[in-house]
Amino acid sequence: MEQINVIIPALNPDKKLIALIRDFIDAPELMQKIRAFIIVDDGSDSDHQPIFTQLEQLPLNNLTILHHTHNRGKGAALKTGFQYVEAHLPTVSGVATMDSDGQHTVAALASCVATFSRQPQQLVIGVRHFTNAVPFRSQFGNLLTSGLVRLLTHQNISDTQTGLRVIPIRYIPALIRFPGDRFEFEFDMLLQAKKYQIKVIEQPIPTIYLDGNSSSHFRVIRDSIAIYARFFKFAASGLISFVVDISLFYLTLFILGNHVLNSILIATIASRVLSSIINYAINHRVVFEHAGQQTLLKYAGLFIVQMLASGFLTNALTAVLPASSGQIVPTIAKMLVDFMLFIISYQIQRDFIFKERTQHVQ
Repeated sequence: MEQINVIIPALNPDKKLIALIRDFIDAPELMQKIRAFIIVDDGSDSDHQPIFTQLEQLPLNNLTILHHTHNRGKGAALKTGFQYVEAHLPTVSGVATMDSDGQHTVAALASCVATFSRQPQQLVIGVRHFTNAVPFRSQFGNLLTSGLVRLLTHQNISDTQTGLRVIPIRYIPALIRFPGDRFEFEFDMLLQAKKYQIKVIEQPIPTIYLDGNSSSHFRVIRDSIAIYARFFKFAASGLISFVVDISLFYLTLFILGNHVLNSILIATIASRVLSSIINYAINHRVVFEHAGQQTLLKYAGLFIVQMLASGFLTNALTAVLPASSGQIVPTIAKMLVDFMLFIISYQIQRDFIFKERTQHVQ
C-alpha cells in the first residue's frame, strides 16, 4: 500500500491541534495510509509549549515534533518538515500538508489522499467553496492570487491559498530549494509546478473558518507583497519602460512639429529603442531571472514587430479620435495601443523568449 507523510506547521497552536490528531487516531482506515506525522513548532511562545507536551503524550507512535527556536514563517516550517522527510522518511509516495487551526478535517484530507492515490505523480490541493460567510480578506486575497496564477501559468486554480495539499514525493527536493520562508512559499509551489511537469488537481473540501479566521498568521501587507513580488517586478519594468517611451514619443513629436504618419513612426522608433533596451535588461535580469535561450535575438524580433505595430496602430487610432493640432491626441492613442501590446508582449516573453527549461524530477 502506498503511504504518505503528514506535515503540520504550527505557530502558537491551541487544543484544536490536539483534537485534530485525536481525530486521526479515530480514523484507522486513513491511518493505514500514513507512515508518519511531523509537526513543526515554528517558534511558539512559552504559553503554548504545553500543547506540544500533550501531543507527545497521545497514543501515536509515528509522531515527530520539530522545533524552531524562533518564528521563521510557514514556508520555513514546511521546508523543515520536507527536509526531515527527505532525510528519514523518503520511501513514501507523497507528503500531505495541513493547517493546525482546525480548518482542515481528517475527512477532507482523506478525500485528497483518495484523489492522490489515483494520480500519485501530481499535486492535489483541497479547494474551498467561497461564499459570503468567508472572511473578506480571505475572499479578496484568493481572488487576486487566482487571477495572477491564471496570468502567469495558464492554470485555473480556484483556491491558491489552501494549506491542505498532497505533494508527490518527487517534488519535495525542488521545494526544499525554493526561496521564500513565509506564505509566498505555498504560492510559488503552485506557480512552479508546471515547470517540474506536475499538474495541479483540485479536490473540493468543506469551508471552515473559525472566529472569522482570527487564528491565521497571514500578515496582510507584508505577506501580500511577498506573494505578488513576481507580478510587481514585471509591472515595475513595464511602467519604467512606459514612462521612458511616452516621454520620448511626446518630445520627438514636439521637436518635429506635426503628427503625420512619418513623424509618428520616427517618434515611435526613437522612443521604443531606448525603452526596449531598458525593458529587456530589467526583464532578463530581474523579472525572468536569466531564463531562456538566445533571448536577445528573440527580443529583438519582438521589438521590431511591436514597434511597427505600435506606430501603425497609433496612427490609425489617432485618425479616429477627435482632431487636435497638438501632440496630446496621438500620445493618448499611443498609450491605449501600447497597453494592449503590453499584455500581448508579456505572453510572448513568458512563453517564448524567457521560457524556463522544463525540470525533470524523479
